[in-house]
Amino acid sequence: MSMPLPTYDDVLAAAARIAPHAHATPVLRSRALDALAGCELHFKAEPLQRTGAFKFRGACNAVWALDEATAARGVVTHSSGNHGAALALAARTRGIPCHVVVPEGANAAKRANIARQGATLHTCAATIAAREATAARVQADTGARLIHPYTDPHVIAGQGTAALELINAEGPLDVLVAPVGGGGLLSGTALAVAATASGCRVMGAEPAGAADAAESLAAGELRVDFIPDTLCDGLRGTLGAPNFALLRAHRVEVVTVPDAETLVAMRLLWECLKLLVEPSSAIALAAILRQRERLAGQRVGVILSGGNVDLDALPWKAAA
Repeated sequence: MSMPLPTYDDVLAAAARIAPHAHATPVLRSRALDALAGCELHFKAEPLQRTGAFKFRGACNAVWALDEATAARGVVTHSSGNHGAALALAARTRGIPCHVVVPEGANAAKRANIARQGATLHTCAATIAAREATAARVQADTGARLIHPYTDPHVIAGQGTAALELINAEGPLDVLVAPVGGGGLLSGTALAVAATASGCRVMGAEPAGAADAAESLAAGELRVDFIPDTLCDGLRGTLGAPNFALLRAHRVEVVTVPDAETLVAMRLLWECLKLLVEPSSAIALAAILRQRERLAGQRVGVILSGGNVDLDALPWKAAA
């Protein structure tokens, strides 16, 4: 049975629910990056969120929305990293168990972050099917509630609070750009923008090697039969059905970006903002630099989604 799509009222409820637990992250500016992009950039610094990524917003909202009896049985998810760590911390704030299914070969820094937050880890093969099957088994064995990384309506609503904060702090904006993988952040962003900034366009940034959102929106139907080929490990998930429905309803545009350009943007963000971000986050700036002529002179909001980088495997050499 499918759950109803979240609404802007759900985003507002999420903002109130997570306020005691989540950080209201700062908005950063850089004259150097403004000059490079030819527009005025306002960066929402979610790498400074708890667990180092925006994912804590949605996970926290989902955990604290559970009734007491359900919460007592704990929560389970599958995640390559950031959502798993976020759900583990959110569960810890409520004092309930958390199980995270992690695919083999996951980013070492992100796996360590999940363990650091106190989750019980379960390893599976590096396929979506294996992740879902293992999560279902853990759920059956423990009675835990499945909190999906991006299709859960409470997760989507929680992710929308980042855009809500950005608009309240820096609006009006002409464009708001966010990365897209499974679509939780971008669909939540679309909800917030539609209700609070009707003149603002929403743009998604997606790896060229995992362009299912762009292809699905162009075709008018969900197309997720692909093998991801991208360094943006947080954007390899397939676009969720409710996420696609929200992106389509709000006429969100998705720009695809080659990994090489994303790595250039990642280094620029370190050099100019002094903020270490993941490729999955830097892609938002890379998309803006690709659209320099279209965005010239505009006020552009950018959600930098996370900063959990494996410091032993920095990819910048490939961008040289």
